[in-house]
Amino acid sequence: MCTDKITVDGLPIMYMYRDEPVNVKDSGWRFFSGTEDSDYMANAGFHSVYDLNTIANYEPAIIPFLNHPVGSEFERSDDKGKFIKIE
Repeated sequence: MCTDKITVDGLPIMYMYRDEPVNVKDSGWRFFSGTEDSDYMANAGFHSVYDLNTIANYEPAIIPFLNHPVGSEFERSDDKGKFIKIE
């Protein structure tokens, strides 16, 4: 799942986590710009499930993290920074 803030508005991924997949097409990864609030997320029209390759094309910096297990969570402090694992 990725929000329109990334795929439509072009903001960088600043936060990502891996949840249990909800179906066979779902990797479990959730990607956010960090600007989404609860009202935004409540609108299902503002986020969609995408193929991981599609999101990696938007943000190649995620690629080294995609094999991390469910429960993994990463963030970065700025759009050029490296992702840091949240413990």
